[in-house]
Amino acid sequence: MADHAVTSEPSHGPGSTPRREPFVLDVRSMGRRPGTMSEVHRTVRTPERLGVEMVGIPADSDVDLDLRLEAVSEGILVTGTVCGETVGQCSRCLEPIDGTVTVFLTELFAYPDSATVQTTDADDIHRIADDRIDLEQSIIDAVALELPMSPLCSEDCQGLCQVCGVRLAIAEPGHSHEVIDPRWAGLASKFADLDADDSASTSEGDAADTADPDRKRHRD
Repeated sequence: MADHAVTSEPSHGPGSTPRREPFVLDVRSMGRRPGTMSEVHRTVRTPERLGVEMVGIPADSDVDLDLRLEAVSEGILVTGTVCGETVGQCSRCLEPIDGTVTVFLTELFAYPDSATVQTTDADDIHRIADDRIDLEQSIIDAVALELPMSPLCSEDCQGLCQVCGVRLAIAEPGHSHEVIDPRWAGLASKFADLDADDSASTSEGDAADTADPDRKRHRD
């Protein structure tokens, strides 16, 4: 019959993993007896931010570990979930967003002298060192893969106006700007100057007619 142990620890409680190594688990008590199992239910603080550029679990945030450790012939098989609260920005409108991410782990940590270690490149296998397993890199990778590279506050987010930067969700209906092709900008400026000159001439003529009614009758 397999040995079975359950470990449940509060954040930073007595005997908990030091703050600087929150994802390191001591497996000394499991020995090397295949079938031996242990459960870990623990809330820890992550010392570094976990995630991608636009969204992630902030540094110094609670992360819940619900894991099962099982001794197998080649090492310790770790399965379970890691869960944390996320914050970030919508990739379209840049508004703050928050949520929860849960990742599922299935990782084998090999014994130092196992056949797996001897026949596998060092970069392709997790190892048990000093009777401890370090889940940090596995969790970093899993969270980064789970989170979207371009998170949205909502699927129908309209984003920002490309001209003035206002958030379109709160802009006036029909919000738009007259955009002139740069190739025609100089010509448009000249037409604007001509219109201004015509308006000035018309205004001067009207003023003269008002001052001299005979002038207006003669022109008519």
